Amino acid sequence: MSERFDCVIVGSGPGGYVAAIRAAQLGLRTAIVEKGKIGGRCLNEACIPAKTVLRSAEVLDEARKAADYGVRIAGEPEVDYTRVAARRDEVIASLTGGVSMLLRKNGVEVVEGTARLDAAANVVVGERTLETDRVVLACGSRPKAVAGAQFGGRIADTAATWLSGELPRSLCVVGAGASGCEIASAFRRFGVEVTLIEALERILPAEDEDSSRLVAREFKRIGIDLRTGAQIEAIEDRGDRAVVVLAGEELSFELVCIAAGRAPDVEGLGLDAAGVELDERGLVRVDERLRTSREGVWAIGDMVRGPALAHKASEEGIVAVEDAAGRDPEPLDLAFVPSVTFCHPQVASFGMTEAEARAAGHDVVVGKVPIGAVGAPTVYGDRAGLVKIVGDRRYGELLGAHVVSAKAAELLEELVVARELEGGYPELARIVHPHPVFAEAVAEAARAADGWLIHG
Repeated sequence: MSERFDCVIVGSGPGGYVAAIRAAQLGLRTAIVEKGKIGGRCLNEACIPAKTVLRSAEVLDEARKAADYGVRIAGEPEVDYTRVAARRDEVIASLTGGVSMLLRKNGVEVVEGTARLDAAANVVVGERTLETDRVVLACGSRPKAVAGAQFGGRIADTAATWLSGELPRSLCVVGAGASGCEIASAFRRFGVEVTLIEALERILPAEDEDSSRLVAREFKRIGIDLRTGAQIEAIEDRGDRAVVVLAGEELSFELVCIAAGRAPDVEGLGLDAAGVELDERGLVRVDERLRTSREGVWAIGDMVRGPALAHKASEEGIVAVEDAAGRDPEPLDLAFVPSVTFCHPQVASFGMTEAEARAAGHDVVVGKVPIGAVGAPTVYGDRAGLVKIVGDRRYGELLGAHVVSAKAAELLEELVVARELEGGYPELARIVHPHPVFAEAVAEAARAADGWLIHG
């Protein structure tokens, strides 16, 4: 059976569903194909369940510190992980239901099933062919195993770890990027014995060195066993325990979570048949407007170059469908897409690290202040962190920003907006902030870069 659509989106994650809604807004008759659950991996397996569980860990932390604020709690606060899991599932259901409602409201037809492209670049789902001149691929990514490990049993990917209904007594997290650090941070605060293993010489290796150093210090303080520069020889499920074999050492855990990266989910998609090319890393090759090598096919999100972030996928979805509709959208500047790691303390950044800026030949100026330099962190009892601005001295340009704080996600956005509106650190230094707020540290970092730090 064949049916004609103006636009077909494959995948309903943050990139796909946003693309579908924007396409419908532009007057295109739109279908979205989903083989799993509406909302994709982000809403069902990653971003949303992760942050919901992390929030429970944060509340537990606050309860443990209640006496410091003159609040008496009878007995020691304990985690009820059954309730943590139930709330996680309630949040997922609420948000995925909201996405379904938005798709219906905008007249997007949802097609359930696995999609593939045929030679004409139409979308085939089972016995149904969705004929179209505009396809947006938003299929996301899949987990990659390491050291020959097979997922299942005591060896889990990040999704299985976040979606578990119980806490392990001991956990090894393999990979200390954003996902690995979030899992380690949450589960350690729940009382799990956590070991975090990273092949490179520091955790959060994509972040500025000052940020990763500060987070490592906080992780060690709460009892996370950090193993950096570690080479894993094998990961084995031995029934009663999982074993990680390092050079000259064998470690046993109740659960091993592999958080060591992902690969684009392109298997069975029919890219060869449709003439859609991949690059040397296995990603779909696209131009700045997200057009693939096949006319009429666009690709976005984890399938293409750039950071694998939900908000990046959403913005790319808008660019792709606006281009498909004949608009002239501004391409996304991948160098300045913000990112946040929601461990405690949070780590947020965009743009260049200090080392990258120096290597690129900029006349680098750095403004750096500890978050506790202003009053609010002391008031709220969370002084761990910093704000660091990397600038170019010649024009006052913001090359990058790096924030570590309990409120880093919110603090970064001011810096992102300033950069987007072509403001520099001299302008940021003059912005009036209310008092006392954490964001005063942003102004202080800008003043430090401009040569006139007040609180420091």
